[in-house]
Amino acid sequence: MDIAQTDCCYELRFAALGRHARSYAFPCDADGHVLLDALSERQLANYLFARAVVGRELLAPRVVQLGCFAR
Repeated sequence: MDIAQTDCCYELRFAALGRHARSYAFPCDADGHVLLDALSERQLANYLFARAVVGRELLAPRVVQLGCFAR
């Protein structure tokens, strides 16, 4: 699936557990699948970091619908 061609935009969001921690968000499909090949090198590193620290620094990710657009 090509995320860029979908009618609706979604993000996979990792919220910070602490007040001073950083949160992360990545483009995904409605099921929360992130196209790793579409991420920049820095985004990929941040995504892998976020996945690794769930439960310690970040909450479990959730899918958020940003909006739908007519083609």
